[in-house]
Amino acid sequence: MTLVERFLKYVSFDTQSSEETEITPSTPGQMVFARYLKEELETLGLEEITLDENGYLFATLPANTDKPLPVIGFIAHMDTSPDMSGKNVSPRIVQNYDGKDIVLCAEENVVLSPARFPELLDHQGEDLIVTDGKTLLGADDKAGIAEIVSAVVYLKEHPEIKHGKIRIGFNPDEEIGLGAHKFNVAQFGCEWAYTMDGGEVGELEFENFNAASAKISFKGRNVHPGYAKNKMINSIRVADRFMSMLPADEAPEHTEGYEGFYHLIGITGEVEQTTVSYIIRDHDRARFEERKKEMERLVAKINEEYGPGTATLELRDQYYNMREQIEPVMHIIDTAFAAMKAVGVEPRVKAIRGGTDGAQLSFKGLPCPNIFAGGLNFHGRYEFVPIQNMEKAMNVIVKIAELVASK
Repeated sequence: MTLVERFLKYVSFDTQSSEETEITPSTPGQMVFARYLKEELETLGLEEITLDENGYLFATLPANTDKPLPVIGFIAHMDTSPDMSGKNVSPRIVQNYDGKDIVLCAEENVVLSPARFPELLDHQGEDLIVTDGKTLLGADDKAGIAEIVSAVVYLKEHPEIKHGKIRIGFNPDEEIGLGAHKFNVAQFGCEWAYTMDGGEVGELEFENFNAASAKISFKGRNVHPGYAKNKMINSIRVADRFMSMLPADEAPEHTEGYEGFYHLIGITGEVEQTTVSYIIRDHDRARFEERKKEMERLVAKINEEYGPGTATLELRDQYYNMREQIEPVMHIIDTAFAAMKAVGVEPRVKAIRGGTDGAQLSFKGLPCPNIFAGGLNFHGRYEFVPIQNMEKAMNVIVKIAELVASK
């Protein structure tokens, strides 16, 4: 099976995760896919294959040299985003892309156009795998899985390429922020690893946001509106007062690069009770802590204005910037950088404006930067992946294994 055939098979599995179920994996389709992958890895002759009840699949490609070498790993996630259906994905290949509009679904007028997605023009002359405009594609992160499995197959078929022990890991529920929560780092048994979960060719990421969630509940006092003067407290208006005190220019739609933000993600309310939900993000740990303190300060201010207990805050850290865990072992970045250069890929080190399984794994003792998997426009009907991108990612994996063994 080729890399492309493998990828097209993988996207046929419906593995959309869900934040509602509170089980792991969060949806049964992920376990169906995990069992398929387990059988494939067994057929390929890998060793130490384990699949636990939570859907974490590990396997080993044994070393083909007696040289003492560090055990390294490659990781990808099996789930697709809850943002759009991943059921009945119907991909097609646009060969030798000509730089023009690609009609994904004529009857619904869904068009993948370089006018809206200029990154398409970077891939003229390449072969693009696209959707039919009705689902996402699933390159996030089934491209990563296909690349890892294909790289392992390549190494098995080319024993002249010496390498140490390589562990591969496929996990559920990354898209809902839980991919690393039940990942058994000790069982995985690596000195370091790489997640294959980035986007465009060359991306190499070892910085991400520090992240927290905030839920603020506002209590009101409902009185008949005809007799409400000096009596009613409308919790919706109190919530609006709180939201107006946060800086308007520190929202996702006004920030980029290393700029952090407060992101309002939900609001429900009536006169008596209103709840607003935010996520807080910043690359700088000190500034991140300041943002959380600002939330606490504004809640206290609301309680000063409207009375004690009017506003209550639930603040929860989600993950931290992996940079502080990667900096002591920067040789793992140097290795990935050199591997990309060796296979003709120009490295593009960038900070992730989000989080990855690798960030959480890094804080669990497994340094784990992120490498491109090659897809673009994730989480929606306009998602696509150039075949050449996937081939380059596979080549980077092979070259990392070779470089680690050559030192």
